[in-house]
Parts: sequence; C-alpha cells; structure tokens
Amino acid sequence: MRKFVLTVAMAAITAVSFAAPSQAGYYSDDCQPYCFIKKVKAYDYYGNLIIKKIRVCE
Repeated sequence: MRKFVLTVAMAAITAVSFAAPSQAGYYSDDCQPYCFIKKVKAYDYYGNLIIKKIRVCE
C-alpha cells in the first residue's frame, strides 16, 4: 500500500511539473517582447563578406 501511495504521488508531481512550462509563452496584459533584426558582418576564409541576420528579442 505504501509503494502505491508513493507511486501515485510521484506521478502527480511529474504531471504538474510538465504542465507548468506550457504557460511560459503566455504574456498577460498584451505585453509582447520587443524583437529586432541585427545584422552581423563577417568574412569567410577567402575574404568574402558574409552578412547574417539575427533576430534578437528582449
């Protein structure tokens, strides 16, 4: 009986721990993160210019 109770308790804790991160992407009061595109310039081995566009969110 004791093993059964411990098993049920561990199953409940596991279910709750997986349910909590699912709310991480929710923003209340219409507060969205500010995102912008950042351009990074680099040169490859042959000296050619490479421009990468990186999305940065705050």
